[in-house]
Amino acid sequence: MPGRTWKLCLLLLLGLGLGSQEALPPPCESEIYCHGELLHQVQMAKLYQDDKQFVDMPLSIAPEQVLQTFTELSRDHNHSIPREQLQAFVQEHFQAKGQELQPWTPADWKDSPQFLQKISDAKLRVWAGQLHQLWKKLGKKMKPEVLSHPERFSLIYSEHPFIVPGGRFVEFYYWDSYWVMEGLLLSEMAETVKGMLQNFLDLVKTYGHVPNGGRVYYLQRSQPPLLTLMMDCYLTHTNDTTFLQENIETLALELDFWTKNRTVSVSLEGKNYLLNRYYVPYGGPRPESYSKDTELADTLPEGDREALWAELKAGAESGWDFSSRWLIGGPNPNSLSGIRTSKLVPVDLNAFLCQAEELMSKFYSRLGNDSQATKYRTLRAQRLAALNAVLWDEETGAWFDYDLENKKKNQDFYPSNLTPLWAGCFSDPGVADKALKYLEDSRILTYQYGIPTSLQKTGQQWDFPNAWAPLQDLVIRGLAKAPLPRAQEVAFQLAQNWIRTNFDVYSQKSAMYEKYDISNGGQPGGGGEYEVQEGFGWTNGVVLMLLDRYGDRLTSGAQLAFLDPHCLAATLLPSLLFSLLSRKEKTGWGEQVSGRS
Repeated sequence: MPGRTWKLCLLLLLGLGLGSQEALPPPCESEIYCHGELLHQVQMAKLYQDDKQFVDMPLSIAPEQVLQTFTELSRDHNHSIPREQLQAFVQEHFQAKGQELQPWTPADWKDSPQFLQKISDAKLRVWAGQLHQLWKKLGKKMKPEVLSHPERFSLIYSEHPFIVPGGRFVEFYYWDSYWVMEGLLLSEMAETVKGMLQNFLDLVKTYGHVPNGGRVYYLQRSQPPLLTLMMDCYLTHTNDTTFLQENIETLALELDFWTKNRTVSVSLEGKNYLLNRYYVPYGGPRPESYSKDTELADTLPEGDREALWAELKAGAESGWDFSSRWLIGGPNPNSLSGIRTSKLVPVDLNAFLCQAEELMSKFYSRLGNDSQATKYRTLRAQRLAALNAVLWDEETGAWFDYDLENKKKNQDFYPSNLTPLWAGCFSDPGVADKALKYLEDSRILTYQYGIPTSLQKTGQQWDFPNAWAPLQDLVIRGLAKAPLPRAQEVAFQLAQNWIRTNFDVYSQKSAMYEKYDISNGGQPGGGGEYEVQEGFGWTNGVVLMLLDRYGDRLTSGAQLAFLDPHCLAATLLPSLLFSLLSRKEKTGWGEQVSGRS
């Protein structure tokens, strides 16, 4: 093991990427939940429709005993246990999924938060109240035995209760939780948010970063880094400077993780720019998708399989698992076997980090630490210069992911291309106008049920025709905080489209979903590795945010398609007057996101 670790470190230091010869370390040490013969036999037998079910099942006895019994059983059957006996073994030694969690009703939940009164449409107001009720349904608390016997669980212990996304996702997830927290704060549940924040901060203290989700098999990958932004939102609602003071160094530690482990140098016109990428140099199939990853790897030469598995983990770290974004420029852009996430410098990741650096500068100034405030101000300025030089495209009016191997931008449409607008990470005051033209030129404003995740139909869930709540937010709030009334009005129209899509589906199915298919009238989405999930944390959060912002204007009535973009300006003129008259009352919504106060 020391030799392998040394070689891995050397690869990281040299920035050579993922080798095809050297076996990479497993996602975690557990020979039950992360790697080993037991995991392989159970998952390849496909005892469950969803691979995640098995790795979420707690052990009934100590792992050493389970492994010893399994080893003997496997030896007796020449390392190929018949399916029925394997099923019996699992039933005897594992408990049903979800046993380690118990339902939890947040103590700070109240019947009628104030934001409900701002919603003029009676049907939308009732619906918002029902979404507010969902926080109780999605609340979870860990049982004490997860702390006393952590070796029997894949769940990572967290002291404070939390809100889960819903469906198959019965643990917390990193970037989901940001939009969940925004919704919780509107529901006046700041104590619940503080507990969730503390869980994440504790994970950073223990592991140096926030894992993808609350399971040991997620430990070596993170997700889009929004912890600093979560703290900012909490502070905006509570002014809890003491909590910031206690945890500022932990926030800095998390950003250090991205600097030390996810930085890449880009050479352009004789200059070097440091930016970040998603990169998870750990081998083996993802435990929660083990059989799919194994079967996909079987289509490749043996020497290429570890690299594939690492790239799949990097795709999961991006939150976009999976998308044509990560297949671009590969040997087979229509197949997941061509995934190359770590070879791309993503717009959204770097915008999130740019925003975090601005917020850290603001935090340190607030705490009276001028030297650290200057440090992060400098880091933000350097990243802003790199974003402009490497990712910004003046002709198109948007930012684009940069392909490290092919040394060019990926100019396909993704909502993430406008993340710097949302994050307040730009220097040209005219970018909002350019971004609006980019949306018009891409004909994105002609989609009446939501902003598509891409314009490519690959069958992956982060592609057309799916639309996701956080991506609506990136575009809507990016435009909403622009000084241009026209951009603000387009933001409202996009918000109206999304609200009606969500409301109509809820009216039919009494459920919120993680994604929506905007090609068939806004039904629950599809594609990817699992069935569409109900819940759903971040969808609820974004809807509550939009209802809070635009509640006096949004309606539950019939859906209206956008007109041709060339007619857009004339169509918007009547409502622009309304927008201008009410702007004084409504400033600041987008500014909170950029960290400006």
